[in-house]
Amino acid sequence: MPPNPLISIITINYNGLNDTSELIESIHTHVHSVSYEIIVVDNASKEDEATKLKEKYPSINVISSKVNRGFSGGNNLGIKQAKGIFILLLNNDTYVADDSFHYLIETFAKSPSIGIVCPKICFATERQCIQYAGYTPLSNITLRNKTIGLGEEDNGQYDNPYNTAYAHGAALMISREAINAIGLMPEIFFLYYEEIDWSTSAKEHGYEIWYNGHCTVFHKESQSTGQLSALRTFYMTRNRLLYALRHKKGIVQWITILYLTTIAATKNSIQFIIKKRFDLAAATYKGIMAFMWLPNKLTK
Repeated sequence: MPPNPLISIITINYNGLNDTSELIESIHTHVHSVSYEIIVVDNASKEDEATKLKEKYPSINVISSKVNRGFSGGNNLGIKQAKGIFILLLNNDTYVADDSFHYLIETFAKSPSIGIVCPKICFATERQCIQYAGYTPLSNITLRNKTIGLGEEDNGQYDNPYNTAYAHGAALMISREAINAIGLMPEIFFLYYEEIDWSTSAKEHGYEIWYNGHCTVFHKESQSTGQLSALRTFYMTRNRLLYALRHKKGIVQWITILYLTTIAATKNSIQFIIKKRFDLAAATYKGIMAFMWLPNKLTK
Protein backbone atom coordinates (compact mmCIF):
# COMPACT_ATOMS: atom_id res chain seq x y z
CA MET A 1 0.00 0.00 0.00
CA PRO A 2 1.43 3.44 -0.88
CA PRO A 3 2.02 5.84 2.06
CA ASN A 4 -0.89 8.16 1.17
CA PRO A 5 -3.31 6.24 -1.05
CA LEU A 6 -5.98 8.15 -2.96
CA ILE A 7 -9.56 7.82 -1.68
CA SER A 8 -12.39 8.27 -4.16
CA ILE A 9 -15.35 9.66 -2.21
CA ILE A 10 -18.59 8.95 -4.08
CA THR A 11 -22.02 10.30 -3.23
CA ILE A 12 -25.34 10.28 -5.09
CA ASN A 13 -27.42 13.41 -5.49
CA TYR A 14 -31.13 13.16 -6.21
CA ASN A 15 -33.02 16.42 -5.61
CA GLY A 16 -30.73 16.98 -2.63
CA LEU A 17 -28.54 19.95 -3.51
CA ASN A 18 -28.44 21.39 0.00
CA ASP A 19 -27.53 18.08 1.67
CA THR A 20 -24.91 17.30 -0.96
CA SER A 21 -23.38 20.75 -0.56
CA GLU A 22 -23.20 20.33 3.22
CA LEU A 23 -21.43 16.99 2.80
CA ILE A 24 -18.88 18.41 0.35
CA GLU A 25 -18.19 21.42 2.55
CA SER A 26 -17.75 19.25 5.64
CA ILE A 27 -15.14 17.17 3.81
CA HIS A 28 -13.31 20.24 2.50
CA THR A 29 -13.35 21.78 5.97
CA HIS A 30 -12.24 18.80 8.06
CA VAL A 31 -10.39 16.23 5.93
CA HIS A 32 -6.73 17.09 5.42
CA SER A 33 -4.67 14.03 6.39
CA VAL A 34 -5.56 11.90 3.34
CA SER A 35 -5.59 12.39 -0.40
CA TYR A 36 -9.05 12.28 -1.90
CA GLU A 37 -11.21 13.09 -4.88
CA ILE A 38 -14.95 13.76 -4.66
CA ILE A 39 -17.32 12.31 -7.24
CA VAL A 40 -20.98 13.30 -7.22
CA VAL A 41 -23.42 11.30 -9.34
CA ASP A 42 -26.58 13.26 -10.07
CA ASN A 43 -29.30 10.63 -10.44
CA ALA A 44 -31.61 12.56 -12.80
CA SER A 45 -32.67 15.28 -10.36
CA LYS A 46 -35.77 17.22 -11.42
CA GLU A 47 -33.74 20.41 -11.76
CA ASP A 48 -30.26 20.71 -13.24
CA GLU A 49 -28.46 20.25 -9.92
CA ALA A 50 -25.42 18.75 -11.64
CA THR A 51 -24.58 22.08 -13.28
CA LYS A 52 -25.11 23.93 -10.01
CA LEU A 53 -22.71 21.57 -8.24
CA LYS A 54 -20.08 21.96 -10.96
CA GLU A 55 -20.29 25.74 -10.72
CA LYS A 56 -20.21 25.75 -6.92
CA TYR A 57 -17.41 23.19 -6.54
CA PRO A 58 -15.20 23.23 -9.65
CA SER A 59 -12.67 20.83 -8.12
CA ILE A 60 -15.08 17.90 -7.86
CA ASN A 61 -16.12 15.45 -10.55
CA VAL A 62 -19.86 15.61 -11.27
CA ILE A 63 -21.44 12.83 -13.31
CA SER A 64 -24.91 13.50 -14.68
CA SER A 65 -27.19 10.52 -15.31
CA LYS A 66 -30.22 11.05 -17.55
CA VAL A 67 -32.14 8.35 -15.66
CA ASN A 68 -32.43 7.46 -11.98
CA ARG A 69 -30.22 4.37 -11.67
CA GLY A 70 -30.96 3.81 -8.00
CA PHE A 71 -28.43 3.55 -5.19
CA SER A 72 -26.32 0.78 -6.67
CA GLY A 73 -26.48 1.98 -10.29
CA GLY A 74 -25.55 5.52 -9.31
CA ASN A 75 -22.62 4.37 -7.20
CA ASN A 76 -21.44 2.12 -10.02
CA LEU A 77 -21.26 5.12 -12.36
CA GLY A 78 -18.98 6.81 -9.85
CA ILE A 79 -16.87 3.70 -9.24
CA LYS A 80 -16.21 3.35 -12.98
CA GLN A 81 -14.65 6.83 -13.05
CA ALA A 82 -12.94 6.64 -9.66
CA LYS A 83 -9.14 6.77 -9.57
CA GLY A 84 -8.60 5.81 -5.95
CA ILE A 85 -7.17 2.66 -4.41
CA PHE A 86 -10.03 2.91 -1.92
CA ILE A 87 -13.63 3.84 -2.67
CA LEU A 88 -15.63 5.58 0.07
CA LEU A 89 -19.38 5.57 -0.53
CA LEU A 90 -21.24 8.20 1.48
CA ASN A 91 -24.93 9.05 1.46
CA ASN A 92 -25.42 12.66 0.47
CA ASP A 93 -27.36 13.26 3.70
CA THR A 94 -24.27 12.56 5.79
CA TYR A 95 -21.46 14.83 6.93
CA VAL A 96 -18.19 14.62 8.84
CA ALA A 97 -17.00 16.70 11.77
CA ASP A 98 -13.34 15.67 12.04
CA ASP A 99 -10.36 14.36 10.10
CA SER A 100 -10.65 10.61 10.69
CA PHE A 101 -10.86 8.82 7.33
CA HIS A 102 -7.26 7.69 7.85
CA TYR A 103 -8.48 5.27 10.53
CA LEU A 104 -10.40 3.36 7.87
CA ILE A 105 -7.29 3.05 5.70
CA GLU A 106 -5.27 1.90 8.70
CA THR A 107 -7.78 -0.90 9.27
CA PHE A 108 -7.15 -2.29 5.77
CA ALA A 109 -3.45 -2.52 6.67
CA LYS A 110 -4.23 -5.05 9.42
CA SER A 111 -4.81 -7.88 6.92
CA PRO A 112 -4.94 -8.39 3.14
CA SER A 113 -8.21 -10.27 3.66
CA ILE A 114 -10.05 -7.10 4.74
CA GLY A 115 -12.12 -5.86 1.81
CA ILE A 116 -14.60 -3.41 3.37
CA VAL A 117 -14.37 -1.10 6.38
CA CYS A 118 -17.20 0.99 7.83
CA PRO A 119 -17.05 3.92 10.25
CA LYS A 120 -19.33 4.50 13.19
CA ILE A 121 -22.55 6.16 12.00
CA CYS A 122 -24.39 8.47 14.38
CA PHE A 123 -27.74 10.16 13.94
CA ALA A 124 -27.37 13.86 13.19
CA THR A 125 -29.64 14.88 16.04
CA GLU A 126 -28.97 16.84 19.20
CA ARG A 127 -28.17 13.64 21.12
CA GLN A 128 -26.09 12.22 18.22
CA CYS A 129 -26.70 8.67 19.41
CA ILE A 130 -25.42 5.68 17.46
CA GLN A 131 -27.12 4.41 14.34
CA TYR A 132 -24.55 1.76 13.36
CA ALA A 133 -21.57 0.13 15.01
CA GLY A 134 -21.72 -3.08 13.00
CA TYR A 135 -24.32 -5.75 12.27
CA THR A 136 -24.98 -9.20 13.67
CA PRO A 137 -25.37 -12.00 11.08
CA LEU A 138 -28.74 -12.58 9.41
CA SER A 139 -30.66 -15.51 10.84
CA ASN A 140 -30.75 -18.51 8.54
CA ILE A 141 -34.48 -18.63 7.69
CA THR A 142 -36.09 -15.36 8.81
CA LEU A 143 -33.21 -13.16 7.57
CA ARG A 144 -33.40 -10.98 10.66
CA ASN A 145 -30.48 -9.40 12.47
CA LYS A 146 -29.60 -6.57 14.84
CA THR A 147 -27.72 -3.33 14.44
CA ILE A 148 -25.01 -3.08 17.08
CA GLY A 149 -25.24 0.08 19.18
CA LEU A 150 -28.50 1.33 17.67
CA GLY A 151 -29.96 4.14 19.77
CA GLU A 152 -27.19 4.07 22.37
CA GLU A 153 -25.36 7.15 23.57
CA ASP A 154 -21.88 7.30 22.07
CA ASN A 155 -19.50 7.04 25.00
CA GLY A 156 -16.68 5.42 23.05
CA GLN A 157 -17.89 1.90 23.85
CA TYR A 158 -17.70 0.94 20.17
CA ASP A 159 -14.54 2.79 19.15
CA ASN A 160 -12.14 -0.11 18.71
CA PRO A 161 -12.04 -1.98 15.36
CA TYR A 162 -13.63 -5.40 14.95
CA ASN A 163 -14.97 -7.79 12.36
CA THR A 164 -18.65 -7.32 11.51
CA ALA A 165 -21.22 -9.21 9.46
CA TYR A 166 -22.23 -6.54 6.94
CA ALA A 167 -21.40 -3.04 5.79
CA HIS A 168 -23.80 -0.10 6.07
CA GLY A 169 -24.71 1.58 2.79
CA ALA A 170 -24.69 5.10 4.25
CA ALA A 171 -20.92 4.99 4.77
CA LEU A 172 -18.57 2.24 3.61
CA MET A 173 -15.03 2.07 2.27
CA ILE A 174 -14.10 -0.76 -0.08
CA SER A 175 -10.75 -1.55 -1.65
CA ARG A 176 -10.27 -1.50 -5.40
CA GLU A 177 -8.92 -5.04 -5.11
CA ALA A 178 -12.17 -6.25 -3.55
CA ILE A 179 -14.26 -4.59 -6.25
CA ASN A 180 -12.14 -6.25 -8.93
CA ALA A 181 -12.81 -9.62 -7.28
CA ILE A 182 -16.53 -9.37 -6.46
CA GLY A 183 -17.71 -6.94 -9.13
CA LEU A 184 -19.75 -3.75 -8.95
CA MET A 185 -22.81 -3.31 -6.74
CA PRO A 186 -25.74 -5.48 -7.92
CA GLU A 187 -28.04 -3.05 -9.74
CA ILE A 188 -31.09 -5.31 -9.67
CA PHE A 189 -31.79 -4.20 -6.07
CA PHE A 190 -32.16 -0.51 -7.05
CA LEU A 191 -32.84 0.53 -3.43
CA TYR A 192 -32.15 -1.29 -0.13
CA TYR A 193 -30.32 -4.54 0.60
CA GLU A 194 -27.62 -3.98 -2.01
CA GLU A 195 -24.92 -3.42 0.62
CA ILE A 196 -25.99 -6.61 2.42
CA ASP A 197 -25.77 -8.52 -0.86
CA TRP A 198 -22.39 -6.90 -1.68
CA SER A 199 -21.10 -7.74 1.80
CA THR A 200 -22.18 -11.35 1.42
CA SER A 201 -20.49 -11.58 -1.99
CA ALA A 202 -17.31 -10.16 -0.47
CA LYS A 203 -17.31 -12.82 2.26
CA GLU A 204 -18.03 -15.53 -0.31
CA HIS A 205 -14.84 -14.38 -2.07
CA GLY A 206 -12.81 -14.64 1.15
CA TYR A 207 -12.89 -10.98 2.23
CA GLU A 208 -13.63 -9.74 5.73
CA ILE A 209 -15.78 -6.74 6.65
CA TRP A 210 -14.59 -4.56 9.49
CA TYR A 211 -15.89 -1.67 11.55
CA ASN A 212 -13.71 1.09 13.03
CA GLY A 213 -15.42 3.48 15.43
CA HIS A 214 -12.48 5.89 15.59
CA CYS A 215 -14.00 7.35 12.43
CA THR A 216 -17.51 8.79 12.73
CA VAL A 217 -19.98 9.89 10.06
CA PHE A 218 -23.19 11.72 10.96
CA HIS A 219 -26.40 10.73 9.18
CA LYS A 220 -29.53 12.88 8.93
CA GLU A 221 -31.84 9.85 8.60
CA SER A 222 -34.73 9.93 11.04
CA GLN A 223 -34.78 7.63 14.06
CA SER A 224 -38.57 7.49 14.07
CA THR A 225 -40.85 5.10 12.26
CA GLY A 226 -41.96 8.07 10.18
CA GLN A 227 -39.39 6.99 7.64
CA LEU A 228 -41.68 4.09 6.69
CA SER A 229 -43.05 4.51 3.18
CA ALA A 230 -44.71 2.37 0.54
CA LEU A 231 -41.58 2.68 -1.60
CA ARG A 232 -39.33 1.42 1.17
CA THR A 233 -41.72 -1.40 2.11
CA PHE A 234 -41.98 -2.51 -1.51
CA TYR A 235 -38.23 -2.71 -2.08
CA MET A 236 -37.44 -4.21 1.33
CA THR A 237 -39.99 -6.96 0.73
CA ARG A 238 -38.87 -7.69 -2.83
CA ASN A 239 -35.16 -7.42 -2.12
CA ARG A 240 -35.14 -9.61 0.98
CA LEU A 241 -36.62 -12.36 -1.21
CA LEU A 242 -34.11 -11.60 -3.94
CA TYR A 243 -31.26 -11.86 -1.43
CA ALA A 244 -32.54 -15.29 -0.33
CA LEU A 245 -32.67 -16.45 -3.93
CA ARG A 246 -29.14 -15.25 -4.64
CA HIS A 247 -27.40 -16.46 -1.49
CA LYS A 248 -29.35 -19.32 0.09
CA LYS A 249 -29.01 -22.84 -1.28
CA GLY A 250 -31.13 -25.96 -1.55
CA ILE A 251 -33.95 -26.60 0.87
CA VAL A 252 -32.97 -23.62 3.06
CA GLN A 253 -33.55 -21.28 0.12
CA TRP A 254 -37.08 -22.53 -0.46
CA ILE A 255 -38.00 -22.60 3.23
CA THR A 256 -36.76 -19.02 3.57
CA ILE A 257 -38.75 -17.81 0.55
CA LEU A 258 -41.85 -19.66 1.76
CA TYR A 259 -41.52 -18.13 5.22
CA LEU A 260 -41.06 -14.60 3.86
CA THR A 261 -44.01 -14.81 1.45
CA THR A 262 -46.44 -16.34 3.95
CA ILE A 263 -45.76 -15.98 7.68
CA ALA A 264 -43.65 -12.81 7.56
CA ALA A 265 -45.80 -11.07 4.92
CA THR A 266 -49.04 -11.89 6.76
CA LYS A 267 -47.69 -10.71 10.11
CA ASN A 268 -46.36 -7.46 8.66
CA SER A 269 -49.59 -6.78 6.75
CA ILE A 270 -51.73 -7.28 9.85
CA GLN A 271 -49.54 -4.86 11.80
CA PHE A 272 -49.81 -2.29 9.00
CA ILE A 273 -53.60 -2.67 8.79
CA ILE A 274 -53.97 -2.24 12.57
CA LYS A 275 -52.07 1.04 12.19
CA LYS A 276 -54.33 1.93 9.23
CA ARG A 277 -51.32 1.94 6.90
CA PHE A 278 -53.14 0.14 4.11
CA ASP A 279 -50.59 1.51 1.64
CA LEU A 280 -47.82 -0.43 3.39
CA ALA A 281 -49.85 -3.63 3.46
CA ALA A 282 -50.46 -3.30 -0.28
CA ALA A 283 -46.77 -2.52 -0.88
CA THR A 284 -45.82 -5.76 0.90
CA TYR A 285 -47.74 -7.90 -1.57
CA LYS A 286 -46.67 -5.77 -4.52
CA GLY A 287 -43.09 -6.51 -3.49
CA ILE A 288 -43.79 -10.25 -3.44
CA MET A 289 -45.41 -10.14 -6.88
CA ALA A 290 -42.54 -8.08 -8.29
CA PHE A 291 -40.08 -10.68 -7.01
CA MET A 292 -42.02 -13.49 -8.63
CA TRP A 293 -42.00 -11.71 -11.98
CA LEU A 294 -38.27 -10.95 -12.00
CA PRO A 295 -36.60 -12.48 -15.08
CA ASN A 296 -34.40 -15.37 -14.01
CA LYS A 297 -31.34 -13.97 -15.80
CA LEU A 298 -31.47 -10.83 -13.64
CA THR A 299 -31.43 -12.67 -10.32
CA LYS A 300 -27.98 -14.19 -10.78
